[in-house]
Amino acid sequence: MNPPMFLLILILLFLLGGIRVIFEYKRALKFRFGKYIKTLQPGFRWIIPLVETIQVVDIRVITINIVSQEVMTEDNVPCSIDGVVFFKITDPEKAVLEVEQFKFAISQLSQAALRDVCGKVELDTILSKREEMGHNIKQIVILATSSWGIEIIDVKIKDIQLPENMKRMMANQAEAERSRRARIILAEAEQQAAGKLLEAGKLIDQSPSAIKLRLYQTLSNIAAEKNSTILFPFPEEVLPRNQNK
Repeated sequence: MNPPMFLLILILLFLLGGIRVIFEYKRALKFRFGKYIKTLQPGFRWIIPLVETIQVVDIRVITINIVSQEVMTEDNVPCSIDGVVFFKITDPEKAVLEVEQFKFAISQLSQAALRDVCGKVELDTILSKREEMGHNIKQIVILATSSWGIEIIDVKIKDIQLPENMKRMMANQAEAERSRRARIILAEAEQQAAGKLLEAGKLIDQSPSAIKLRLYQTLSNIAAEKNSTILFPFPEEVLPRNQNK
């Protein structure tokens, strides 16, 4: 192989070695001899091999699980709580240059915030106000990461594990509550039925014809049951009436 051809191949390899393709959902920080130069936008890019390097950063929404944390609530109930953090990088330069391993840092910060927030409230508050607990954790994480070029989108509490004895106590409490509600509903139904019967009694007392219709209906029901006893209503018309003198 003659020298010009060999030199041409080396130049071609040198040019090919510097080709980089950056996807739309990523950004690349370019360093020259370890010094930050600029942030490369998506598309076809070229760097100087052996002189320049890049570090690619994903700017999509990233999800990090908050591993289960042992928490002692304000009312001294031990429980295990886990969650999830949603965030995205808004300033790749700060996210890389200001903090080492920003994912790990956010994870540790979220764990500490979860323990701090949930340890200051009672268990009933955690169970009934998960959204509020997640919002409080989010505010703490936002305050700590404000200079990292990272936007905390949301923090959610996923699961709360309770001791077995606490689960049984809560199940008994829920059963007692359902029984109480059932008794209240039954009492209200009986009260309404008694009111209706009272109204019907007053209406019947005001109308003799209504009494007769009710009597005939009762006889019809008795006959429909094929009883051996036959009742004949005594006509009220034959009863003597007091004559006012």
